[in-house]
Amino acid sequence: MTLKRDRNPMPPEVRQALEARGLIGAYEARPPFQRNDYLGWIGRARKPETRQRRLEQMLDELEDGDIYMKMRWKPA
Repeated sequence: MTLKRDRNPMPPEVRQALEARGLIGAYEARPPFQRNDYLGWIGRARKPETRQRRLEQMLDELEDGDIYMKMRWKPA
């Protein structure tokens, strides 16, 4: 599956947070558009506290496994 939007790079601190919580596999299991949206959303935060809050939301949603951007999501 290819993305129609530009691909957002993964910042090192996001990778570190994923690894620290053991969520790399959950992240990689998500569709490419979700991974890209999460990274763009986190990266667009202007304040460090907003960025951290968004990162924590992504991590929590990956841990739950069935939520994407506060909406129910079912893996294919």
